[in-house]
Formats: sequence, structure tokens, C-alpha cells
Amino acid sequence: MADAQAPRHWSVVRSEGAEATITLDRNRPRGEQQPASLRLDVTAAAAGHSAGVANDGYWGIPVRSLTRYTAKFYARANAGFSGSVTLAIQSEDGKTVYAKAQVAQLTDQWRSYTATLSTGKVIPTAKARFVLTVDRPGSVWLSYVSLFPPTWKHRPNGLRPDLMQTLVDLKPGFLRFPGGNYLEGNTIAERFDWKKTLGPPENRPGHPCPWGYRSTDGMGLLEFLYWCEDMGAEPLLAVYAGYSLNGEHVTGGPALAPYVQEALDEIEYVTGDKNTKWGAVRIRDGHPKPFPLHYVEIGNEDNFDKSGSYDGRFAQFYDAIKAKYPQLKLIASAGKEFVPSRKPDVVDEHNYSSAATLVEISPNHFEGYERKGSPEVFVGEWAAYEDIAPWDQGSHALPPTPSMKAALGDAAWMTAMERNADLVVMQCYAPLLANVNPGGRQWRPNMIGYDALTTFGSPSYYAFQMFSRNHGDEVLKATLTNATLRSSVTRDSRTGVITVKLVNPQPTLQPVKIVIPGVASLASTMTAITLAADPADTNAIDTPKKVVPVTTKAPNIQRGGVYTLPAYSITVLKMKP
Repeated sequence: MADAQAPRHWSVVRSEGAEATITLDRNRPRGEQQPASLRLDVTAAAAGHSAGVANDGYWGIPVRSLTRYTAKFYARANAGFSGSVTLAIQSEDGKTVYAKAQVAQLTDQWRSYTATLSTGKVIPTAKARFVLTVDRPGSVWLSYVSLFPPTWKHRPNGLRPDLMQTLVDLKPGFLRFPGGNYLEGNTIAERFDWKKTLGPPENRPGHPCPWGYRSTDGMGLLEFLYWCEDMGAEPLLAVYAGYSLNGEHVTGGPALAPYVQEALDEIEYVTGDKNTKWGAVRIRDGHPKPFPLHYVEIGNEDNFDKSGSYDGRFAQFYDAIKAKYPQLKLIASAGKEFVPSRKPDVVDEHNYSSAATLVEISPNHFEGYERKGSPEVFVGEWAAYEDIAPWDQGSHALPPTPSMKAALGDAAWMTAMERNADLVVMQCYAPLLANVNPGGRQWRPNMIGYDALTTFGSPSYYAFQMFSRNHGDEVLKATLTNATLRSSVTRDSRTGVITVKLVNPQPTLQPVKIVIPGVASLASTMTAITLAADPADTNAIDTPKKVVPVTTKAPNIQRGGVYTLPAYSITVLKMKP
């Protein structure tokens, strides 16, 4: 069992001749939201013989050449302490200092300090730590110690540029947030309480999250909204609807009313103007314009609520939101089996299946859905796994990101969703990101892998990218001569470009004729984008581009021509008129 007084990820550092200890101090908190501080007691130190604390970061501190890091922390010292604090980014053994700065003299009151640390030319490494030291005896208390490298669009408390670029390259249309189980929490008290995630990050209390760690809530509601804005996507807002993972729920009626009001306030924060209470708060927080919002999801995976309370809860949220925001489309989080007293605009279906299953069901899965008068479909969480289900113990021994085998299942499933775009209005793969270090994930597969320095896309990432970058706005009926393939065909109504997507899950070359009725003559050549590899092949930190698409020119098959697909391949054919 962990020692409640022993700080995690913090350790004592000291030069020869210096002595110090650290502990968590609950007697000198910086405020109610931060009930403990890190106390450093230095009993021996002098110029050239300092002592302090080191933090090991998230599996290391990323060090790059000619990079500026912004440090911020709160500190106080015992009365009479006259020293300053030296900040440094060091190698793990402390022998190499990559960047250093110093802040002014501490006082016996809590104050905020900031500093900039700049590296010279270095060999990139993550084997580094962040260190704060003093060179004289005394007691120092620290709170909210933060170190940021450059961020996407230079936003304070922002996001990693490489991760954001990887997402932008998918051309996403929306981001569903704050995620699934993270919205619910294990208990009602541990839900995503959005109001507590506003304001300066150092004043947010944080909360336990259902994935086994404590969230600082540094990624709060406004940060999620900036995330959408900065990658050119719309927010799809999920609101807490009174059900948590351990089965705890709020019964509809007066007990649920405060949670309904929380959702109305949240929508107002996102979309309100200066004349609204929560719109004015968003403006005060730094974003004058309302964010675009068209969809709101009520809860998450409420099909797991065995109490039968979701219909009543959904109706109460539905009536209140529609009364104030009739233009919003409301999503029920219980799937198409949900038979509600209020008809949702959209139902959210989740599908984690083996690649073989998705290949098998993709030709007919959505074709059998009732269209007339039925809600539209949002496939809000889905992914193919190879053979071992994510919830099975054996999945933890597998790489965090999927192989080409899974990508073939993903692509087959995407052809089904694309063919049925009249019904399936949105879809998003999950989970999106995973730190590949041991202990950095609770689930697999994950689309994008990263460590402190590097980001890579899995074969499934490239399959997704091929679909998201290449599609029209009209679904065309097409006939294929090869029943082993999975396919979808679309046309851009503005340009006339026809995009054919083909998935060959077979171990052999597969010839195919494609007949598209009503299509006039096409250009003599076409563009072919192909992702092909052995099913076991995958990408990783040290081999990030092992499986990537290849773009070539080919004679246009036009009507009745033959095209031969590589074994185990995903192909996009783009034909211009």
C-alpha cells in the first residue's frame, strides 16, 4: 500500500555535503483546491552544494535542441529564508544540465513564480528530469509545479504539436468529449464535473478517473473546446446524465433536476453570448465567440444501466434541452435497442469486434436497419482487434497499437458505414491515443502511439486517414465481380471525382471489375492509394513507417475494366471525369 506521506514521482537530489528530506504536508496547503504541498527540508547546503527535488515527468522529460520551456510553480519558505530557487532540466544522473534558470527570493507567503529554460544544441532524449534546488538550509513548500515545452499554436496549458499534427492530418470533422467512461466516473462524485475544470489550471482540484489514475483536470472543458477549434473540428458535447460505472444512478425527477441544470449551463458556456451567465464566464476565460455546437449526447453507454432508469432520465434531459435549444440534435447513448418515450435524433452504438467479425458483417450490417422514422446512427466508439478482445487479460501482452490485420477489419467496417451514410451520420475510432511505455495504457488497440519524444500512426491510423481524406458527398451504387472484397463508392457532386474504396482481406491477389451505373467517361488515368502488408505487420516507435500507404498512377478501369488488388490490402481509387 502506498504511503500517504510519500510523494510520488518526486525524489530528493543533493550535491556532496548537502542533506534534505521531502514529505507531503497537509498543514500548509496553498488553498482549498490543493490540500497538500510538497515540503522540502534542507538541513545542510551551501553555494555549490545544493539540495532539492526532482520530478521524472511522464516517462521522462523530452529534451530537444534550441527549445524554450516554460516553468511555473507556487512556493513559500520558512520565515527568514533568503535564498532563491534554481530550476534545471538535467540528465537522469544529474551530470548533464540541458537548461537552467533562477527565480527570485522566496517569501513566507505563497507566491507564483515563472521562468523560461532554453536548451542549446543537444541530442534529443527523454532520459531527463526536472529539478528545483536551493543552496542554503531551510524549509520550502512547493505547489503546482509545471513545465511546458512549446505547444500547438502556442496556447498556454496547450497540446503537443506532434500529436495535434497527427490528428489534423486525419481531417477530423468533430471530437466527442470528454470521452466515454471519463464522463461517468466510477461514482457520481467522480464524474467529469465541468465547472470544476474551469479557470486557472493551478486552482482546479482534479478528480479520480475510472482508468486507474488521478486526473489533474488540466484538460478541462475549455481546453477540449480549444482542441476542437485548433484542429478545425466541431465539438460533440457529452453531458453527464446521472449514471456512473459502478451502477450508481440518480432517479429521474427532482433528484435529477440539478444534473439537468448542469447540462443546460454547460451548453450555455459553449454557445452563449455575453448576455448569458455562462457565456459571460467563457468570455472572461478568454474566448469571446461562442463555439459551434450541433450535437449533444446524453450520458455514455447507458445500456449498461440495469436499473431501467435511462428512459426517464433521457426524457428529462431531452425535454429541458429541446425547450431551450430546439436546434440541437440529441444523442441517446443506449444504442438502437433503446426504446424511449422521447425519440432521440441519433443513437450511439459502440462496436469493439474482431477483425474477422467486422469483415464478415460489413456487407449487410446497416442495410437491414429501418430508415423511415428511425433515429440516425452515431458509431461513437469502435475498433477492430486482431484476435484477443481488449477486455481479456491477454491483451495486455500485445503491442498498444493494432496490426495490419486489425486495419483490414477497420477498413471493411468503414466501407459499411460509408455506404450507409444516409443512416450513419458520424463515427469515431476509440481509443485514439496511447503512451507506449509500460503502464501507459489500460486498453488496446489504440490508433496512435507516442512516448515523450515521438508519435506514430498505426496501420489502422493510415486506413482511417485514407477514408477521411478521400470521399465524396454522394453514395453511388456499384457492382463488383468479386464477392470476397469489401467496398464503397462515392462521388463529389462539385468536382465529379469518383472515389472507390476496396478492401482485400484475402492472402492472394484479387482481380475485380467495378461497374458504376450512370457514370459518363472518365479520365484515362486514375490515382491509386494502397496500404498493403502482412497481417502481423505493424508500426512502432522504432519503426513508425513500416506500414504506410503508397500513391501511384494507374490506367483507369472505367466501366467494366479489371483491377488487381494486392493481398491483404486497402485501396482507394480516385477517378476524375
